[in-house]
Amino acid sequence: MDAVAPKLAAGPDRLDPLTEDPLLRALFPALATGVEWGLERTERALAALDDPHRAFRAVHIGGTNGKGSVTATLASVFQRGAWRVGCYTSPHLCSFRERILVDGRAIDEARLVSYADETRETISRFGLTFFEAATVLAFHTFARERVEVAAVEVGLGGRLDATNVLAPEVSAVTNIAMDHMDYLGSTLAEIAGEKAGIIKARVPFVTGEGDPALLAVFENVAARVGAPMHVLSPECVRDVVTTRAATSFRLKTRAWGDLDVATPLAGAHQALNAAVAVEVLEHVPEDLRPTRTELLEGVRAVRHHGRNEMRLIDGRTWLFDVAHNPAGIASLADTLDRVALPRPRIALIGVLADKDWRTMLPPLLERVDGAVLTVPPSAPADRRWDPDAAAAALVGEALPGGRTGPHMRAIPDFSEALAGARARAGGGSVVVTGSVHTVGNAMRLLGVDPLA
Repeated sequence: MDAVAPKLAAGPDRLDPLTEDPLLRALFPALATGVEWGLERTERALAALDDPHRAFRAVHIGGTNGKGSVTATLASVFQRGAWRVGCYTSPHLCSFRERILVDGRAIDEARLVSYADETRETISRFGLTFFEAATVLAFHTFARERVEVAAVEVGLGGRLDATNVLAPEVSAVTNIAMDHMDYLGSTLAEIAGEKAGIIKARVPFVTGEGDPALLAVFENVAARVGAPMHVLSPECVRDVVTTRAATSFRLKTRAWGDLDVATPLAGAHQALNAAVAVEVLEHVPEDLRPTRTELLEGVRAVRHHGRNEMRLIDGRTWLFDVAHNPAGIASLADTLDRVALPRPRIALIGVLADKDWRTMLPPLLERVDGAVLTVPPSAPADRRWDPDAAAAALVGEALPGGRTGPHMRAIPDFSEALAGARARAGGGSVVVTGSVHTVGNAMRLLGVDPLA
């Protein structure tokens, strides 16, 4: 992966008016879109700003799925202690301010703009991409806000991700699945190798991955750099119960014994995500380690929107889930099996063109009564799929069990598609999924504010 960086959205000029976050115009200058991979630009920019990423302690979380939930959970637990806590996740659903939280709250818009003013010349001078600029702004903001400990999510991959300038207390990789193959590699082992790039010398490394072949990749890297490695045992998690409001389970730990844990994030996979977060907390320095009460209260209080998030809007149930790869859809399908959503269930689906929608969609279509395929307007122009072609390919295709798929329509116009899904659902449910863009755009049209 030595060639070219992903052409990330370079500020507001790439945003559709329907979904534009006006704040981006105030935060960032014109940004680079096609630079080479590497940490040098980010390191040089941070050095010019007096290394704000050295002003706070951090835990660093990567992985294919679940890394945002783990990051948010860790920040929530740290908040229960006497710490001033930063949380950096990406991407955002509706507002850039979702990415940078201090003590669970978004930074005041005027204050964030003032911090951006302090970084703008440096960001321009070193030619940063959007994500690099966002990361520099986040770390600068944490330093200016006197954050003491931060939970930081990897953006893409790990080895060459802008967040990998951190010297964390613990690093973790939740799991490995096929995603972003054009940047990270065409096999699970290659993807694991890129994500293993966040493993640091003498820094404890935690993973929830269970595949022996992928664990061997992590073990080799950890041994080479001298990092203690800790693998979450799935047997530690048992008695998982998922409802529309929460996921509860029993968890065996070394530091706190057996725990009865509840997270408001729905889905059996969220039990594993919470368990990874707890495993990370087992290996932080003693002064950062929460008490049993702080741990349980922090997990119970976490907020991370767009992950099997269920809301009652206009007399119907809406489930928002940012699943955008086969593993993510499998977790969503499992949640639909466990939670009795009112019928009819209509799926509003918008997938990016470079995703494996042929594998993703059949498990979802098997569990709904109808589907509307559409194009989220904030999706980059070069990544927009053809919903008409997808519908034509999927209509009549045999699903597991031998039956054919539900009634399906392709409506490229997003507003029209959302209105159509809402009408077809009646008093039932709408499942909004396929990408972060789809969920964020739907939330905006429905008036859902993740920061409220």
